[in-house]
Amino acid sequence: MAVRPAPGGYGIWFRRIDVDSGDNMIPARWDAVVASRLCTKLANGDGVSVSTVEHLMAALEGCGIRNALIEIDGPEVPVLDGSAAPFVAAFLGCGVRTQNAPVKAIRVLQHVEVREGAAVARIEPADELVIEFSIDFADVAIGIQEKSLSMVNGAFIEELCDSRTFCRRSDVESMRSVGLALGGTLENAVVVDDDKVLNPGGLRHPDEAVRHKMLDALGDLALAAYPILGRYTGIRSGHALNNRLVRELLSRPRAFRLVPCDSRIAERLPGAGVGRSGPASMECAA
Repeated sequence: MAVRPAPGGYGIWFRRIDVDSGDNMIPARWDAVVASRLCTKLANGDGVSVSTVEHLMAALEGCGIRNALIEIDGPEVPVLDGSAAPFVAAFLGCGVRTQNAPVKAIRVLQHVEVREGAAVARIEPADELVIEFSIDFADVAIGIQEKSLSMVNGAFIEELCDSRTFCRRSDVESMRSVGLALGGTLENAVVVDDDKVLNPGGLRHPDEAVRHKMLDALGDLALAAYPILGRYTGIRSGHALNNRLVRELLSRPRAFRLVPCDSRIAERLPGAGVGRSGPASMECAA
């Protein structure tokens, strides 16, 4: 997979370089999300798809990269260590160019909420993107966790990007019994069994699980195609519910306004000022 620079206003696109016939271009956008278990999957009108895009999208948004072409030779983004840290390290190592093109943001004007059983995802007005999340698992190693962060001043890179996806040992066993997660190992996910963390190195943060859910939420919100100015709250939410929230918000013209980003707004966006000391272009491979 290679992430290549793109001109201002291009947005984020995936190109399936292994697809020879039909449309191999897939937009990283909320209305290209299709149903998928345990990840965010995008597909175009020809059915060409790419899955597990959430960690890469979080890294792009967290580094302030909003124009890029991602060339990939298969149907899934590499999971790497289960976090967004390898992508962030590659972007910062290459450097990020500030483009001479106007940036717009979605300013949330009204409370919007979607629910599915006990799970809730909501967005409310705020001057910058704030992500709040709470989880509640029976496994003692996870339990109840809550966290809130404003996504300014490199908070994603400092606080969230290295937090790995997690699962229970019983979930791994049930998924493998039906042919899923066959490539999953302790090198790309945190696996817990009641009060035990099975990974030899343990956790990177005591609350790594809720931090990863916040990372996922940022990646899902990035599919709105514009940075969001609003307070997101997730309660046991997941990828599908996050996408429903974005769809619901954008279906209500009075609930948001697309605003040009002056310098005051721009400095409050996720990734503002991150990595701008690098070379004048960005081209990275993973």
